[in-house]
Amino acid sequence: MNQTGCPEVKVPFPVFFTVGIVSLAENLLVVVAVMRSRNLHSPMYCFMCSLAAFNTIASVTKTWENLMIVLADAGHLERRGPPETDLDDVMDSLLCMSFVGSISSFLAIAVDRYITIFHALRYHNIMTMQRTAAILGLIWTSCAVLAVLMVKFFNFKFIMICFIVFFVVSLAAICFLYVYMFMMARIHAKNIAARWGSNMRGALTLTILFGAFVVCWAPFFVHLVIITVCPMNPYCECYRSLFELHVVLMMSHALIDPAIYAFRMAELRHTFRKMLFCSDWKFCL
Repeated sequence: MNQTGCPEVKVPFPVFFTVGIVSLAENLLVVVAVMRSRNLHSPMYCFMCSLAAFNTIASVTKTWENLMIVLADAGHLERRGPPETDLDDVMDSLLCMSFVGSISSFLAIAVDRYITIFHALRYHNIMTMQRTAAILGLIWTSCAVLAVLMVKFFNFKFIMICFIVFFVVSLAAICFLYVYMFMMARIHAKNIAARWGSNMRGALTLTILFGAFVVCWAPFFVHLVIITVCPMNPYCECYRSLFELHVVLMMSHALIDPAIYAFRMAELRHTFRKMLFCSDWKFCL
């Protein structure tokens, strides 16, 4: 119970652990599927593999952090010892990296879908695998640097403002691209039915993925904003009392994405089936 009278909501550790382990297994399955199947060696699936990898980092980070909390409550770890503090900074950096990396991957996927639909004839010249690899290298390097800076200088309001601006601008850019694509789809419905059907289905699937990301990460993001903007406000403190629920929701994003892949994408679903039932010996090695 905090000073506002709002009780802090606690989530049992088995819930954290279960969500973390299941989401870790699911996203590793996506990463391995994209790496092993030649049919999935395309820019869009590479960006989705990157997204799954960032989800994997988030799952591992929060599961490990909650395990440390349980060990600290049991008296096996110091809560504020130097090694524990350093490890906590590392996990916070990895979590920030996962958040920024997920947004960056979604932005890359949105641009890829835009090029696929509106520059279909030039797509393979524009989105080569070499350029895809360069984009992924830039995303991972930038996210790693930004994550370290965010954790290292978290108390500086300028860093938090940059973090908020990055999230809002990226969100607006992704939303604009998808809204524009679907508006053009409605205007040119007949042509799209003949030429762009599969591409628009892919864009719709990725829109669903992005919607799930916003729903799952937004409460946690608002929590970070509140820490900076109104740390002592009674209403803000009541919102902060739901922190563990926000973390579970955030972790659930990594659980939901692979299910959407399997439900909406036939090629991935077919590859998952081969891997899980070993119907193709190459996937069992």
